[in-house]
Amino acid sequence: MSFVDYDREGAVAVLTIRNPPVNSLAVPVRMGLDAALDRALADDAARAVVLIGAGRTFVSGAEISEFGTPKARVEPLLTMIQRRIDAFPKLVVAAVHGTALGGGFELALACHARVAVADARFGLPEVNLGLMPGAGGGQRLLRLVGPALALELVTTGKSFSGEDGLRLGVIDALVDDLRAGAVRFAEEAVRTGRRFAPIMERGERLGEASPAMFAEFRARLAAKAPDRLAPFAIVDAIEAGCKLSGPEALVYEKQRSMELKETDQHRALKRAFFIERAARKIPDVPETTVPQPIRRVAVIGAGTMGSGIAMTFANAGLGVTLLDHSPEALARGRHAIEQTYARSVASGSITAAAMDTALELVRGTTDYDDLGDIDLAIEAVFERLDLKREVFARLDRATARHVILATNTSSLDIDALAAATSRPDKVVGTHFFAPAHKMKLLENVRGAKTSAETIATVMALGRTLGKATALARNCDGFIGNRMLQYYTGQAEFLLEQGATPEQVDRVAVAFGMPMGPFAMRDLTGIDVGVLVRQARRLTLASQERLSDIPERLFAAGRLGQKSGAGYYRYEGKAKFADPAALEIIAQVARERGIARRDFSDAEIRDRLFFPLVNEGAKLLEDGTALRAGDIDVVWINGYGFPAYRGGPMFWGELSGLAAVRDLARELADENGPRWGPSALLCELARKAPGEGRGWDDLPVTAPALARAG
Repeated sequence: MSFVDYDREGAVAVLTIRNPPVNSLAVPVRMGLDAALDRALADDAARAVVLIGAGRTFVSGAEISEFGTPKARVEPLLTMIQRRIDAFPKLVVAAVHGTALGGGFELALACHARVAVADARFGLPEVNLGLMPGAGGGQRLLRLVGPALALELVTTGKSFSGEDGLRLGVIDALVDDLRAGAVRFAEEAVRTGRRFAPIMERGERLGEASPAMFAEFRARLAAKAPDRLAPFAIVDAIEAGCKLSGPEALVYEKQRSMELKETDQHRALKRAFFIERAARKIPDVPETTVPQPIRRVAVIGAGTMGSGIAMTFANAGLGVTLLDHSPEALARGRHAIEQTYARSVASGSITAAAMDTALELVRGTTDYDDLGDIDLAIEAVFERLDLKREVFARLDRATARHVILATNTSSLDIDALAAATSRPDKVVGTHFFAPAHKMKLLENVRGAKTSAETIATVMALGRTLGKATALARNCDGFIGNRMLQYYTGQAEFLLEQGATPEQVDRVAVAFGMPMGPFAMRDLTGIDVGVLVRQARRLTLASQERLSDIPERLFAAGRLGQKSGAGYYRYEGKAKFADPAALEIIAQVARERGIARRDFSDAEIRDRLFFPLVNEGAKLLEDGTALRAGDIDVVWINGYGFPAYRGGPMFWGELSGLAAVRDLARELADENGPRWGPSALLCELARKAPGEGRGWDDLPVTAPALARAG
């Protein structure tokens, strides 16, 4: 197979990269480019070169499978190809469609000129893997767009279109017919003698930099994520690039890039990339299982969750029938959808045409008899088992036998819902997270009789919807919410023992969570949590306990933001520490005879997050989760656990499983045996370093305890 084709149109040699599906810069591509450049150099009839990608894209970037392997070091390296192009005596033009990301963009930047179609995408997303551009991307972009925009683009990994690239000076021309347009551009440049100065020799925009610019940008980063390494290294490199010569700047950027490759943050983010893909594979569902085609879905319940789910499917181009019990409820749901799309248009995130297309895909009804053309129904009504069973029974009677019946429940028994139907093999949990049209996670839940075809269908559905997808076994709370109760429960115990809501929230946010547990409770409503907890108290063993703080706040009329007071006092959306809330907390502690004390930030951090690791181990033990990586996928994408920490299981292993075990024993003494260490955690914690016994060393079978021996 030829990875780089060579042919000539008149005086222009055309080098076509063929490495489907995304033309990544694997070893054979790099070798093929080197050989094709040799041929173009020797071809006296070729006065210019066009570099183009076959299929749907230019070059998407590096070959992910080569990361961390000897293949990544096989010559010619990308930097060697770039140096050849830099010094090439004939004009080299990159012709870009699809995506030019990471190494693909760096390859295009090394070319003397760039042409593109208007909707091509360009970007340097290395920061999302805890890295920075390693082949001169940051330095070349700096010299094209200036330091302010380079800082923004490279530290965020944001991409931009070919149309934007022309305006910014990154692209030299836009064309409609890519190959023909690129050849014409090269021919015209040769004919007119147009010269393109090498980017690294351009310095006219470097003078826009100032010490204040970099100080302000570092302050912004520190306010958002002070522990992230890559963004700060990128700022250092761009600042250095404004002072150093071109060759020195490239060396500096490469050096900092290599340093980042050795960090835990890069390992965490690289693993996060791979575990998301691994989570799609279910051991007892053969890869040959054909997912059921899904053309139209029904969403039962037009409330906030149902409306968001309907938008999720419409955004993916699937038809949606939104059903609710009354025309008024349906109208409210439709209005909410329209308003959300209108805000997206106003913000520029979608076009008016895209909004119109999505709205046309959503129709409403109050009649189950209108569901004759669907392939999937998703129930999203109030979280009451009796109500959901009634909905499932009606769906079972109203829909064709092939239709999958799914529930968006966050914790209720999937098998109890399946028992209300004549098709338990077609019943499955599809737990979306609010707001459903924005949150990236789909937590699928298998019941005792869910078929392989049904599982394969909902796992494939996640990809269709653009969501990270993981599969859980049916149990109380599944993966995410079963773990969440230990995070929020320990947060409440910390208050009883002497910490304050603002201290706990500050530690959680500094760790990388989007919100602290108490700010989140106030946002969602303390009353909502109390109702859930009332049901939970009925299932707790006599020696277990929950904190009474939420119930006391609720009894005092403190419902959170909506009432102006909860764990905090509110003026509008601004929150303030509230002595009245602190007195309620202190009173609960006095009644329980709890001696209060000061906590360090590190102790609060461990008490919040170590219990997640311990409960995750129990999920692996009982087969609720297939892999530690699946747990991390759920928490990164559904609960905002910082991806640069790798998820709770990865972070817990880095922190030391023995420390997690020891704290679990301490918490069990304080709060009851359900806080005690899992057998799997104890088994792995006793292994010596280097024995190869981490979470990711466990085979993917259930239960997990048998795997650790």
